[in-house]
Amino acid sequence: MRAIVIREPGAPDVLEWTTVPDAAAGPGEVLIDVAASAVNRADVMQRQGFYPPPDGAPPYPGLEVSGRVAEAGAGVAWPRVGDEVCALLAGGGYAERVAVPAEQVLPVPDGVDVVDAAGLPEVASTVWSNVFMLGRLRAGETLLVHGGGSGIGTLAIQLAKARGARVVCTVGSEEKAERCRGLGADVVVNYRTDDFVESGPYDVILDLIGAKYLARNVDALAVGGRLMIIGLQGGAKAELDIGKLLRKRALVHPTSLRSRPVEEKAEIVAGVRENVWPLFASGEIRPVVDRRVPMAEAARAHELLEESGHVGKILLIV
Repeated sequence: MRAIVIREPGAPDVLEWTTVPDAAAGPGEVLIDVAASAVNRADVMQRQGFYPPPDGAPPYPGLEVSGRVAEAGAGVAWPRVGDEVCALLAGGGYAERVAVPAEQVLPVPDGVDVVDAAGLPEVASTVWSNVFMLGRLRAGETLLVHGGGSGIGTLAIQLAKARGARVVCTVGSEEKAERCRGLGADVVVNYRTDDFVESGPYDVILDLIGAKYLARNVDALAVGGRLMIIGLQGGAKAELDIGKLLRKRALVHPTSLRSRPVEEKAEIVAGVRENVWPLFASGEIRPVVDRRVPMAEAARAHELLEESGHVGKILLIV
C-alpha cells in the first residue's frame, strides 16, 4: 500500500507519498480502505519531530479516517466487511489502509458524505470528552472556545449551542468571525484587537493555546469554572495563580487524547456515537470542511493548516 512517510523531521516537504508494508487487522481490529483522512495540528507536530506516535502505532501521521471496512479481525462483531465507517486513530491515517481497534470505529453519520466524515472522529472525540465529559458544560452555561474557526472550534460551537449553552469564541479575522456567527456563536472576539476576558466570565473554556493564555484564561473563569487545555500553540510553561483558583473554586485540566488506552478511547467514542451522531442525522450540526486535497499533496495541506486561513477541516483524499 501507499502512505505518507516523514523522511526526517522538518518542513512540509519532508512528507512523501510512497510504498510501505501493507497494514493488516489483528484480533479485535478492523482494516479500513481509506477514502480520506484529515489534517490536525498533532500531525504538524509529529512532522516537526515534537510528537512521536505512541508505542505500537503506525509511524505515519493521521489521527482520523473514513472509508470502507476491508477486513475484520478475530472477535469483531461490528463493524462488518463493507460497512462505511470513520475511526479515531493513534496514527497511520495518511495511508491507503489502516488497522484500528473496533471500539474506536464509528458508522458514518446519517446524512454525512463518507469523505466529509473523515474530519469528524478526532474533533468530535476531543470536544465531547473535554467540554462535556470532563468540563460538564450544561444548558444555560457559557463556553469560550479559542480558535473558533478551527476544526475543533467549528464543532464545539455547534455542539454547545445544540445542547443549550451560550457560546463565545476567539478568531483572528472578520471573515472567520462571520463564519462562526453562522455556526451559532453568540459573541465572537477578534483576539488581534479585543480582550476575550472582557466578554466573560465563562463556565468552561476550551483552550488550545496553553501558556500564553493561562493567566488570562484563569481571570476569565467564572466561580466554579473549568479550563480545559488541549494544546500548546502558545507554549508549555507559565505561572499559575493558585490563590485565584482557590477563590474561584475553579479547575485547570490539561488533557490529551492520542496516547490514552483503547478502553478510555472506547468510552469516549461510545459517548460520541450516543450523544453527537444523532445531531448530525437531524441536521442540528454539520461537518465544516474548508477543502479537500489529494493525499499525495499532504505537504500542501500542512502548509495551508500552518497559514491558519482555513475554517473547519482540511481533508486528504485517497
